[in-house]
Amino acid sequence: MTTTIPTEFRNVTAIAKANVYFDGKVVSHTILFPAGEKKTLGLIYPGQFYFGTNQAERMEIVAGECSVKLKGEAQARTFAAGQAFEVPAKSGFDIEVRQGICEYICSFLG
Repeated sequence: MTTTIPTEFRNVTAIAKANVYFDGKVVSHTILFPAGEKKTLGLIYPGQFYFGTNQAERMEIVAGECSVKLKGEAQARTFAAGQAFEVPAKSGFDIEVRQGICEYICSFLG
């Protein structure tokens, strides 16, 4: 799905401590909104990674490109800047970045 990706967030609390996964190949920072909403802003370096989800998530691609296979799906789909995908709660997804850096915004839904 194509979406309008935010370029900035105002009036939020940014958590300085990074979330670091896969030996630093995936790094994000958490931002908290006044109404309680939580998002992470992150970078994914080249490689293949699996993430499980407790909550439903919406991943918006800010820059770069990635290939994503949702749990239970047979085929991976490619997402580039300006596109987004959603992952159900209690599920997961495989994500691959072949070159460059994929930048994303992850919104925790529900």
